Amino acid sequence: MLYPEKKILTKDGRSALIRNAALEDADELIHFLKTVTAQTPYLIREPEEVTLSTAQEEEFLKRMIESERELLLVALIDGKHVGNCSISQAGIFQRYSHRCGIAVALYREYWGLGLGRQMMQAVLDAAAGCGYEQVELEVNADNKNAMALYEKLGFELYGTRRHDMKYRDGRYADAHLMVKYF
Repeated sequence: MLYPEKKILTKDGRSALIRNAALEDADELIHFLKTVTAQTPYLIREPEEVTLSTAQEEEFLKRMIESERELLLVALIDGKHVGNCSISQAGIFQRYSHRCGIAVALYREYWGLGLGRQMMQAVLDAAAGCGYEQVELEVNADNKNAMALYEKLGFELYGTRRHDMKYRDGRYADAHLMVKYF
């Protein structure tokens, strides 16, 4: 899906650009994924589990760009990639066509600036615009800041998956399942 570029302001007054991810972003997106998985315990994989090749990432990006109902946005500040946000179909079957999932991630240094909220709002607007009736996400139950943001955006809790993740030290983390209806 194509998304028109949009300039926004962060809480600290910096200008950010939100735009479609492009094929040229492939290497940066792989680096981003490896970095943010090391910065937070809230994502589903370890940094060394990010094993995508540039060609694989380019293929993924091409699919997202050509899709009518999927989207990957990147946010840039001073030309530097600082985060992404996406819409993914819940499934390929007609009976799932009313549902999509969304995800957002930022480099740690950009947390708390309102950027994640504005990116989420952009993808929520895009999801509603292409006919989705409900948007779903899952969030680590320990990630209270993210849950508060999602609730402010109209998401509600509809379930919890116990022991969703198991960390190397043996601890478990639950996942909250959240949904927003249009």
